[in-house]
Amino acid sequence: MTTLALANQKGGVAKTTSVVSLGAALSELGHSVLLVDLDPQGSLTFSLGVDPEDLDVTVHDVIVGNASAAQALVGTEDGPDLLPAGIELARVETEFAGVVGREKLVRTILETLAAQQITYDWVILDCPPTLGVLTVAALTAADAVIIPLQCETLAHRGVGQLLDTLHDVRQHTNADLQNWGVLPTMYDGRTTHARAVLENIAETYDLEVITPSIPKTIKFAEAPAAGRSILSTARTSKGAQAYREVAEGLVARERAGRRRRRKKS
Repeated sequence: MTTLALANQKGGVAKTTSVVSLGAALSELGHSVLLVDLDPQGSLTFSLGVDPEDLDVTVHDVIVGNASAAQALVGTEDGPDLLPAGIELARVETEFAGVVGREKLVRTILETLAAQQITYDWVILDCPPTLGVLTVAALTAADAVIIPLQCETLAHRGVGQLLDTLHDVRQHTNADLQNWGVLPTMYDGRTTHARAVLENIAETYDLEVITPSIPKTIKFAEAPAAGRSILSTARTSKGAQAYREVAEGLVARERAGRRRRRKKS
């Protein structure tokens, strides 16, 4: 099982769109996928056609021990399973602020599922747009992080702050956390500004740029209204194809890493 956290504390960078689209693309490739909504706004949950108001169990119930992770699982039409979230998840920041071991909240959920023989090829964690308890818990549970990035000037600040958090997580709770790089979203390669920002961020922070960049298109805004991914609502669009290619690259990367680990052992 490979666990990816998509994180960026700056909102509006297509983080949730990327989680939905990559999950659907990996499912198309025949992989079993679990998407975990860790944002109290429940954007991932809504984007997959699930209304938190209609749910008896959400990820918050699992975190506080009122339900098992298996009870919270919801199937989706695009293929992946979902651990949904609702507004009550916002209470975690205060409920666990002083609790020892709070950084293991998400890891414990995944370990519990594995103990029940509920396993996946990929788990993708949709982090909230903050660097609080839930984001740190996601990074502690993850094998790798991907940073969705809208190519604009203010992106610089967010990347620097996130990299500081990744450094702290590696120091204290997850020494093996890998940074797989930035995923350019809402990208318009025709503008000099977008190209310059992306090049500058890659050079300044020595980050890999995941390709292809995800193009800007109205099709992404239309997909959540249907409760599906763009791979279902606009299958042949440039945006859908870009996420398919990114997913293929992630699979190739993981397979290469697995071969390297086998050689070392």
